[in-house]
Amino acid sequence: MTAKEKVILLVEDNPDDVALTLRAFKKNNILNEVVVARDGEDALGWLFADGSYKERDAGILPQLVLLDLKLPKVDGLEVLRKIRSSEKTRLLPVVILTSSKEERDLVSGYEFGANSYIRKPVDFAQFSESIKQLGLYWLVLNEAPPVKRH
Repeated sequence: MTAKEKVILLVEDNPDDVALTLRAFKKNNILNEVVVARDGEDALGWLFADGSYKERDAGILPQLVLLDLKLPKVDGLEVLRKIRSSEKTRLLPVVILTSSKEERDLVSGYEFGANSYIRKPVDFAQFSESIKQLGLYWLVLNEAPPVKRH
């Protein structure tokens, strides 16, 4: 599987955080295609090939979901709950990438099935290093379970 076939779904509503994340991927030579969903409803539509994404090939699922928690329309914890409740997506690696310092968000994230919870560092150099480590682990080292494609 090439980097282009390993899609990353970035679920983030803050345009500055989207730009920082994409810049950090580029800086660290993470060349995977990144699909950006700007709210929880958009993320679920893309994942389940529904709504404005109904023409999308539903067999293509992300190698990794990077999920913010504080999202418009459908919050990140509800997105995570729906990912875990579907046979098609329940094994997808989901990393919560958030600025939330709320302990209840951390606990709820793991209770709902997050694989990892990362607080976004404020400093770009630290954020870039976090993205580098995240990419190295989740896209190179980690052996993900096979995903049901249809």
